[in-house]
Amino acid sequence: MDPTLRSRILATLKDQIPDLPKGLRTVAKYVVDHPSDFGLDPIRQTAKKAGVSTYTLVRLAERLGFGGYDEMREPFRQALVSAAAVMEKPAWIDRLREADEVGRIQAEAALNSMSIVQRTLEQQDAAQMARVVAMLLAAPTVYLTAVRATYALAYYLHYVGRMALPSLQLIPRHMNSPVDELHDAQPGDVVIALTFTPYSRETIEACKLARRKGVKLIMISDSEIVAPDFSADETMIASVLSPHYFSCYAGAMALVEALITQLVAARGDPARQRIASYEAIRAESHAYWSAQKKR
Repeated sequence: MDPTLRSRILATLKDQIPDLPKGLRTVAKYVVDHPSDFGLDPIRQTAKKAGVSTYTLVRLAERLGFGGYDEMREPFRQALVSAAAVMEKPAWIDRLREADEVGRIQAEAALNSMSIVQRTLEQQDAAQMARVVAMLLAAPTVYLTAVRATYALAYYLHYVGRMALPSLQLIPRHMNSPVDELHDAQPGDVVIALTFTPYSRETIEACKLARRKGVKLIMISDSEIVAPDFSADETMIASVLSPHYFSCYAGAMALVEALITQLVAARGDPARQRIASYEAIRAESHAYWSAQKKR
């Protein structure tokens, strides 16, 4: 079997998604976002996860020119067989799981966090990271936007990242709208947008405005296909699967840390001097608590 067939199927789906009918679009996005699950699960399980009928899955396979669903799925299954990476499970996980119900839940949460961190970091491409860092360093202004729970990630990226990237601006500020904050954005500027399923309308509108204004766009998300009516210059993918009802951001935080590390390394001495300057100011203003000696 052609080892590049899986990649070609994914590329075709990404290209065709904007023009597909709603049902097929839903399936195509599911395959792009979850290629490993697609290769592993039987058709009924895939249909259930994607929220469509098995007939819709068959229709997508036929639209792509395959003789049937299994023929389309086979390259994804082969990729799992030939390149499966199994994370070693530490002994303390088993001890937790065997303790009681609380331990079992804690063990499952820990395994999930370790798994999505590994999955997120192993799919980061060094060439893409180099392009992203170069884009950020060259931009006159870098806007960083996110809302709701994802805002915490953006806040941390801004708080630390601005020491290596003085052009970094966190938006929205002062309860404003990110769209308002982008009023003065110019071609050559960059927007970093963080959004994960379910995607925030405010963030999507900010991305669309950025594209209309000729601003470069870097997405940090759980999918390369966030909205069909725009595309990013670069999309960095983080897994956010979780055992609870909300996204788990352990993988996304690991990706943010990797980006900060690259920015600090790329800036070199100016970054180190800026960090030292910040620390000196904080020391002078007693920003950090310390135990006072008794007289």
